[in-house]
Amino acid sequence: MAVSNAVGKQRIPQLAKVKNKAPALVQITAEQLLREAKERELELLPPPPQQRIADEEEFNDYKLRKRKAFEDNLRKNRTVIGNWIKYVQWEERLQEIQRARSIYERALDVDYRNITLWLKYAEMEMRNRQANHARNVWDRAITTLPRVSQFWYKYTYMEELLGNMAGARQVFERWMEWQPEEQAWHSYINFELRYKEVERARTIYERFVLVHPRVKNWIKYAHSEEKHGYFAHARKVYERAVEFFGEEHMDEHLYVAFAKFEENQKEFERAQVIYKYALDRVPTHEAQELFKNYTIFEKFGDRRGIEAIIVSKCRFQYEEEVRASPHNYDAWFDYLHLLESSAEADTVREVYERAIANVPPIQEKRHWKRYIYLWINYALYEELQAKDPERTRQVYQASLELIPHQDFTFAKMWLYYAQFEIRQRNLSSARRALGTSIGKCPKSKLFKGYIELEVKLREFDRCQKLYAKLLEFAPEHCTSWIKFAELETILGDVERARAIYELAISQPRLDMPEVLWKSYIDFEMEQGEIERTRNLYRQLLQRTQHVKVWISLAHFELSAGEGSVSKCRQIYEEANKIMRNCEEKEARLMLLQSWRSFEDEFGTVSDKERVDRLMPEKVKKRRKVQTDDGSDAGWEEYCDYIFPEDEAARQANLKLLATAKLWKKQHQEQEQTDVLPECEELKTSHFHIEVRGAKVVQ
Repeated sequence: MAVSNAVGKQRIPQLAKVKNKAPALVQITAEQLLREAKERELELLPPPPQQRIADEEEFNDYKLRKRKAFEDNLRKNRTVIGNWIKYVQWEERLQEIQRARSIYERALDVDYRNITLWLKYAEMEMRNRQANHARNVWDRAITTLPRVSQFWYKYTYMEELLGNMAGARQVFERWMEWQPEEQAWHSYINFELRYKEVERARTIYERFVLVHPRVKNWIKYAHSEEKHGYFAHARKVYERAVEFFGEEHMDEHLYVAFAKFEENQKEFERAQVIYKYALDRVPTHEAQELFKNYTIFEKFGDRRGIEAIIVSKCRFQYEEEVRASPHNYDAWFDYLHLLESSAEADTVREVYERAIANVPPIQEKRHWKRYIYLWINYALYEELQAKDPERTRQVYQASLELIPHQDFTFAKMWLYYAQFEIRQRNLSSARRALGTSIGKCPKSKLFKGYIELEVKLREFDRCQKLYAKLLEFAPEHCTSWIKFAELETILGDVERARAIYELAISQPRLDMPEVLWKSYIDFEMEQGEIERTRNLYRQLLQRTQHVKVWISLAHFELSAGEGSVSKCRQIYEEANKIMRNCEEKEARLMLLQSWRSFEDEFGTVSDKERVDRLMPEKVKKRRKVQTDDGSDAGWEEYCDYIFPEDEAARQANLKLLATAKLWKKQHQEQEQTDVLPECEELKTSHFHIEVRGAKVVQ
């Protein structure tokens, strides 16, 4: 005999390998990391070993130990209901039902208001076919907690399942004495109707509409009578409802339902009287639905006639609109949408032909964007609703002949046509259409659509040729280079993929060079080419000195293998020297923070202190703000970073400047000392010199 404490074997998933350790552009939070770990189940523990029991004595010893463990848990914290339930479930698995009952009774003594305990207790009795015990539990539950509807629902369901209709009815009656919510009354009514007890259901409805006197409940009562063919009773219910609510609490929905009932009974005069009576007494702002239904009743009589008149009126309005403005394509769309849901196929085709005849007068793509959707909708209508593939093909071909491909084109039309031919299992026509599109009006979207088709068909030779043509047409698209290289990698031609990457990075103009370089570096890292990856980083640093490139290179060196820590530190030192001349202080700070994180994990105390000495001081400064016209807009505060290395250089410059000022001051004092004797001689002279404007008088 084998007893296992685990529910079953649990799979221990393998940890995912991180290929790219560079920091992401968008950082994630710790909460997201924990949620992802939980979803992937990365920390599953292996199941405990199975215990094999040889005889009854060992089994009794096992039960004694388990019961002692359960009792210890209960003794520690009696209020944790989960411990009680686990204990009960274990006893139930051993078929110790009497012990399980005892545990439930003890748990109810602790917390008799716990709904879960009552439910689990009764369900255990029901599972073990102890009907009387289950009745006892349910009866105690509804007596103790009569406002918990779940007990009543399950109790009545059990009695009905056992075929005890009288018992179920008795439970319902006890429930209704508490005047529960509306759904409980509906459950009782549906119970009686399931067994064709219409008279009992009517009696319950009479009590129900008095306990919950709402208009919708009276209407449901009347609908129930109408459904079972008691039309006279249904009319009396409506009349009683009108009398019950009176003129003070009139509701338009009651009168609309009453009038529609009379319409269904062909009592049109009665319906008319009801509408007029309600309209005379219900306020106008509360009678919109009533007025609309009365208008329909008076004018047309039946629903089909109403719809026909409305469609005819809308068609007339749309005809006037498109006749006044034939190039208003939105009006054509609305008109065609109306016809597709109501008119014959020939009528819809005729209007489509009239719509597409209004070709935009200007050969500019922005004027054709709405017009081309007329052709697309026309083709989709023929294919999906009219089920005419030949007409669909003609529509696509006519649209492609009409578009001026020399000036502009619409790639979606070519792709839709090719996809249609594929759905018709005509692969040669689809390839012919896409080849024609590339020859007439090459676009990147057309190339990608054609390549995607050939990849699905596993025609890799064609894919290689198409990629070559695409890169000749648009060599600046980095995504195309990357996809081409990935295709070659999948096919196992690593050298060819490397040659594609080399050719790509040598292009003079690229739209997303950072994505291309990252893909190339990741490719070499996946191939295990450490030296090639290092050379790529150095080539990239010759083109840009971005801080993220330096950090990525440092992380790469750290994971490269032997001597990785020292090489990583050398990269950080080299980057710091170069970044001293960088004007973006935030980038320099980012580098130092990454360096400090590295030293915190791998460095010594001296290494950490060395990096800490390089960290900047954050200060707040003010600067003037000017508007676009050059006027002052006040001052604003901003954060600046002062690096110790820059401060030391600045202090050296300030010391040199102070020395120069001191020398100048000493030089000026020496000159003044030489001039003083000459001034004394001028004071004793008989000459007086007066300066007035440009004249000198003796």
